[in-house]
Amino acid sequence: MTEFVHVDMPKSHPGVARFEAAARYVSGKRLDVGRSLAGMLLAAMVAALLVVADQLIDTWADGHLLAAWVLMWVAAFTAIAFVAPAARRLSIHVVARLDAWSARVAQRRADARLWSLAQKDASLMSDIMAARRD
Repeated sequence: MTEFVHVDMPKSHPGVARFEAAARYVSGKRLDVGRSLAGMLLAAMVAALLVVADQLIDTWADGHLLAAWVLMWVAAFTAIAFVAPAARRLSIHVVARLDAWSARVAQRRADARLWSLAQKDASLMSDIMAARRD
């Protein structure tokens, strides 16, 4: 006699379910682009300052490795303290300019689409010409 083994397997993988739940949670949130951009700019500026500090300390710290690390971290935290407000202002300015540019591009595309439709539709063209006369 032949017997079959029936194993109850879950319908979905637990990791996939967690990822889908996280994706639904994140998609419901509005991300602050200015804050994200400020964080990336801050990280880039601090990384550049750390590279410069590392180059300066590397030539000086032949036997003073601990002092060099302390000095480099002091430089890093000082850079974060001084650069963060400037990075935030810069990111807000960049996002505002990009939003304005995006709105202008969208308006131009909408105007081009309307003009294309008006060239095919006489009633729409007459409405546009009447609006131009006013």
